Amino acid sequence: MAGDDTQTSPPDLVPGLTEPKGDLLERFLIRTRGGSATQSAWRLVVSCRQGQGAIIVVEAATTETYYRGEGVFLGWSQDRLAAAYQALRPVSDEPDLQLNQLG
Repeated sequence: MAGDDTQTSPPDLVPGLTEPKGDLLERFLIRTRGGSATQSAWRLVVSCRQGQGAIIVVEAATTETYYRGEGVFLGWSQDRLAAAYQALRPVSDEPDLQLNQLG
């Protein structure tokens, strides 16, 4: 509409958090309940106006990924943690590694 001064705000990057920012993505060792081996996991440290928190991602198998929330993410569902992790994880500026096919 011409002359309409209403502005729409941008959608929340992570619903429920104000100005969230992924601060650090680190690889660390973890042991799962019932597991006999130590495995690696990713831990994304996040800060926002509500405080700090972290999302831990464990890839238990090629088709199984589990998320665990700490701090402001405590009690969040697997789906909500997965969406927040995807939205906040740092993206590399480097191009994906591509192998040339020889022969």
